Parts: sequence; C-alpha cells; structure tokens
Amino acid sequence: MDSMKMEHQNTCHLVAAPYPGRGHVNGLMNLCQILCSKNPHLLITFVVTEEWYSFINGDSSVVKPSNLRFSTIPNIIPSELVRGKDFPGFLEAVSTKVEAPFEHLLDGLELPINAILADTHLVWMARVGNRRNIPVASFWPMPTTTFSFFHHFHLLQQNGHFPADLSERGQEIVNYIPGLPSTRLADLPTVFDGIGRQVLRRPLESVLMVPRVQSLIFNSVYELESQVIDALRPNFPFPIYHVGPAIPYLELQQHALMDDHMDVPDYIKWLNSQPEGSVIYVSSMGSFLSVSSAQLEEIVAGLQNSGVKFLWVSRGETKWFKDWCSDKGLVVPWCDQLRVLRHPSVGGFWSHCGWNSTLEAVFAGVPILAAPIFFDQVPTAKTVEEDWKIGWRLWREAKREALITREEIARLVQSFMDAESIEVKEMRNRAKELGSICQAAIAKGGSSDTSLDSFIENISHAQTK
Repeated sequence: MDSMKMEHQNTCHLVAAPYPGRGHVNGLMNLCQILCSKNPHLLITFVVTEEWYSFINGDSSVVKPSNLRFSTIPNIIPSELVRGKDFPGFLEAVSTKVEAPFEHLLDGLELPINAILADTHLVWMARVGNRRNIPVASFWPMPTTTFSFFHHFHLLQQNGHFPADLSERGQEIVNYIPGLPSTRLADLPTVFDGIGRQVLRRPLESVLMVPRVQSLIFNSVYELESQVIDALRPNFPFPIYHVGPAIPYLELQQHALMDDHMDVPDYIKWLNSQPEGSVIYVSSMGSFLSVSSAQLEEIVAGLQNSGVKFLWVSRGETKWFKDWCSDKGLVVPWCDQLRVLRHPSVGGFWSHCGWNSTLEAVFAGVPILAAPIFFDQVPTAKTVEEDWKIGWRLWREAKREALITREEIARLVQSFMDAESIEVKEMRNRAKELGSICQAAIAKGGSSDTSLDSFIENISHAQTK
C-alpha cells in the first residue's frame, strides 16, 4: 500500500463497495477501471469480501490499474448462503451483517475519503456516509427502468396493480410510471409472487434510501433510456449520472495485442474457423438462479437438433453438456464474454438478460434470444424485443415454469439464426445501430464520457473526512 501512496493534495480518494453478487461486483469493478483510466489522480479502494478478492486476484483477465487497490472484509456471510439457493437469506445477511466490518475497514484507511461509491442495494451505506460526513454516490447496476419501477412502486398500489395474480391479470397494461413505455404486468420485475415477493421489501428500502445520498449513478447509456432518466431527474435534489455501458471494453485493446502474437484461447481459435454470423453464443443460465434441470436438458437437445453452431459457457460441470454436443457445438467452463460477442462469427446471444450481459450484447451489436429467469431480467427481455427490437423472447407468459420442448427450441434457434430472413437481417442491423450508439457514448465528448468527467469533477471537490 505504501507504494500506492500519492500526495494528499493531488489525490481524490474514492472507496467503492459492491453488493457481493457477480453481476454487481463486475459492474462496479468495470466502472472503477474506467474511472481510473480517465484520471491518474483518482485513487480507488475497492472493498470486497476475502472470498471475492480471491476470485478477482486469480482472474488474469481483470484489468488492475495502478490507482485501483483492494481492501477486504471477512467472509461474514455464511458459506451455505453464498453458495446455496437461499436467496432471501443471502439478501438479509448482506443487509444486516456487512455494515459493521465495512465501517471498521474505513477506520483503518490512511488517506482521507472524498466519497463512497456504493451499490444501491447496500441499504445501510447512506447511514454510514451521513454518520461520517462522507458523500455517498449510489450506483444502480440494473436498468434505469427497474429503478423507476421501485421508485414509483406506490403507483402500482394506487392503481390496484399490486398485489395481483399474474395468471389472471398478467395481460393488464401499466402505462402510468413516468418515463416507462406501456408494459404488461407480466413484463414487470418478478415481485408479484415467489422469491421476488419474499424479498420485495429490500429493493424498495434501498431505493427509498437514495434521497439520503449525494448523487446517483446509472449503469446506462442515455440514448437508450433517455425518457426514464429525464423523468427521474426532477425527483432528486442532486446530480444524476449515466455512465454506461460499464463493461470491460478497456480489455479489448489488450486482446488485440494478444491476437497478434497468436496467444489466443482455444475457443477463439474455434470461432476463427466458423463462418461470419453463424454461431449462437449461450451463457450459463444465471449466476445465482438457474433454469430447472429438465428445461436445461431440453435446451441442450434443442440446440443440438437445430443444427446451428453454438458456443456454450457453463460455469459448472461440462461433461454432461459434452455428451450432447457434436462438431456443431463447443462447451467451455469460462470465456471472455465481450471478446466472444465482438467476434465476427457470433450472430446471436442466448441470454438470461442480466443487465451486464445485455449491455455487452448491445455494445457488440449482437441480437439477443432472451430467456429471463428472475427480477429485472424479465422487463429487460421485454425491452430487448419490443422497445429496442434487437431480439426475441423464448417465453412471454407469466408462468415461465412451463417446459419448452426441444422441438420448439430447435425451430426458434433455426429462425433466430437464419441470416437470409428479412426479419433477422433487420434485427441484426438494428443491433449494430445500437452498438454504434453505445460506442459513441463512451467516445470523447459522448454522453457517458461527459457524464463520467462531471462525476469525477464533482467528487474531486467533495468534503473529505
């Protein structure tokens, strides 16, 4: 840490704290890497659990700028919650057990803190900042539309749309949330029943705490969600920034240098051998929640029967998948997703529509075959198909537990990847257009670039402890 020290008067010190979930850590990490690349006088202390630090430290693909350092808190969340399927229990543990060790860590930092950059879902962070007189910037890692949904949740109650039985009322239209296009109840975040209903109070509480922070950051591109961003601005007395896509695009240049030396992974070599736009990339079905084993079997068989070439990433055991695969498919335990999506041979992305993955696909200009599982993934899938028109949905009904057969999947994948289809050509062209919009946003003078500069300027003049 001594080697990292800078003169106090020349250093803007930011402490960043993600919610300890894969999509949340990755999104905030990407944002911090981008901030560090923009300003060498910015020092960011990235706070994670010891377990998460071991993951990050062991990943050679993660860009680690010299002005980004890591500090850890103990693994205070029981391992059975971290690795199990008890999502409500995990969320409660994050909400109740992490605040004290985080404050203890702050006490040990040697540099003054200009601001705390924290995931909005760390509901206690506003209290920490206010107690210590440290400005807090709240980072919302999901779509801005999802934030607006929770911010205006009382409107659903006033209009008699919550509670509601989606099996009976899922087709009813919600058209009164400011900035949001008309949406079926069935296409809103999954908070009407099941696990979503169990944990609803936590995201509502997190969003209700936002007025107590000093700024709000959306991982979004203004041009993609301009109406909802503009509708939210009058609701808050502090700056709102749009800095997306906070994805690992800084690594793409490094990969280009690696490619020149032929030091490329086997999956890239396999993609290099495939025709342009012929491969559908399939990510694992979510990092915490997943599809049923029966549905997974139908998906694998459907892809196999479709005859379409595919690259499938499964973080778990891959042997079962390989037993189903032929020369049409390649299954790997991990890949650099953005690098894959940017590859010319990839013509589609089968995704659960987590926000980071969606932004990467949009940035890469690749259409999405949406198979949402939970929470914000459902409205994101609707956005992909109906609003952006860059993809199709695997299912649209509220009862997503209905099994989709391998025959249905095979037909859908064949149609989705049919490069001669007029509909597919239009979808691919539209995806490329949105990709150009994203790339313009992060370019010098673009909407996200100027918003990032404004945020850095703001925190550089913030009061320090």
